Amino acid sequence: MTLMQSQLEILILAAGKGTRMRSDLPKVLHPLAGKPLLGHVVDTAHALGAARTCVVYGFGGEAVPQAMADDRLSFVLQAEQHGTGHAVKQALPHLADDSVVLVLYGDVPLIRPATLQPLVAAAQAGRLGLLTVNLAHPDGYGRIVRESGRVTRIVEHKDATPAERAIHEVNTGILAVPSRQLKRWIAELRNDNAQGEYYLTDVIALAVRDGVDVETHQPGHEWEVLGVNSKAQLAELERIHQNGIAQGLLEAGVTLLDPARLDVRGTLACGRDVVIDVNCVFEGRVELGDGVQVGAHCVLRNVRVAAGTRIDAFTLIDDAEIGAANRLGPFSRIRPGTRLARDVHVGNFVEIKNSQIDDGSKINHLSYVGDTTMGKRVNIGAGTITCNYDGANKHRTVIEDEVFVGSDTQLVAPVTVGRGATLGAGTTLTKDAPAGELTLSRAKQLTVAGWKRPVKQKKES
Repeated sequence: MTLMQSQLEILILAAGKGTRMRSDLPKVLHPLAGKPLLGHVVDTAHALGAARTCVVYGFGGEAVPQAMADDRLSFVLQAEQHGTGHAVKQALPHLADDSVVLVLYGDVPLIRPATLQPLVAAAQAGRLGLLTVNLAHPDGYGRIVRESGRVTRIVEHKDATPAERAIHEVNTGILAVPSRQLKRWIAELRNDNAQGEYYLTDVIALAVRDGVDVETHQPGHEWEVLGVNSKAQLAELERIHQNGIAQGLLEAGVTLLDPARLDVRGTLACGRDVVIDVNCVFEGRVELGDGVQVGAHCVLRNVRVAAGTRIDAFTLIDDAEIGAANRLGPFSRIRPGTRLARDVHVGNFVEIKNSQIDDGSKINHLSYVGDTTMGKRVNIGAGTITCNYDGANKHRTVIEDEVFVGSDTQLVAPVTVGRGATLGAGTTLTKDAPAGELTLSRAKQLTVAGWKRPVKQKKES
């Protein structure tokens, strides 16, 4: 066979329950960096250009196909789990006879395409490509048994002799093989072993018997082949993955004040001279322009931030577009649908939702701005609220250029404040305010003589 004569088909085994996860969620759907474990493996399959990717699922019923809906995937149910060989057998009718099959695992999320390509090339050449790794502590893993340097078989830990258990080269379970041969060997598997299961690893001995060369390769990093069987192992892989992301950002010139305290749960693209403080979380797709500074404990989700903007500590930004040279936070919340133009200031304990704020406007303290179109150089005083919800429907507020809104003002939408208008502190605005004028709504100040503050009554015994 040659590379051009046989297409690549990938099997992802994802049927296990994951008892040690102590969860009703199928193991392969537990998130790593904000994406299901299985999602990382699927991305690898797509990166390899597989003609078909088939996921074998079991525990959790239809939860796996529903969570991983993808036109490029097919799903096969393994109703009862009788080992990896049994899992592969369920998918064989869906595979072409003249393809090359690569077997991956839904709970081994960090395997890289570059590590798998030599296995595929070996199978394209008619050999069996097998991924092995040398471990200092190989307990629990199947051992690679060699004679005169050539692989002859794999023995599972429970079935191994003391001499075999001393072997440090172990099986990762990842292999590539011509489909026609795989189908023949799977049909010959037996379950007369300590586990009473059909081991996929037994095809190695069958390949040797049939004179098919077993070509082994090893990953560049041990963590590529680490699987997840517990929450502790999931947390370990999360840190490994995040460290890799952090190192990539550092190499690209991003300043991370502590690379160990960073979480990227999606993609993070950074310009030059970006600085990120500790314990920040980036979800979805986030883009930070040149010179952006992100303070400690911020969360940014699906956000584009233009150059020169400073985001102070404990600021949350979700599905928003942030212009250049803005100043946000600390303790600000920018909600979906918000667009901030240039040189906008959003201060502490300010929440903005579905609003467009134009150049030079300032909302510095303790305010809520929702469903609002705000012009240039507007100043919003502390405690201002746009009352955009009447209990059934949302309404919009329009604040034109150069408006000054005094503290503790309520704007009851729908309402428009004309250009250059001033709203006096404490105003409740229920009608449009004319441009260039002072509008206020206050009762006349008075002092009530002889008024007594209520006294808390004693409870009767």
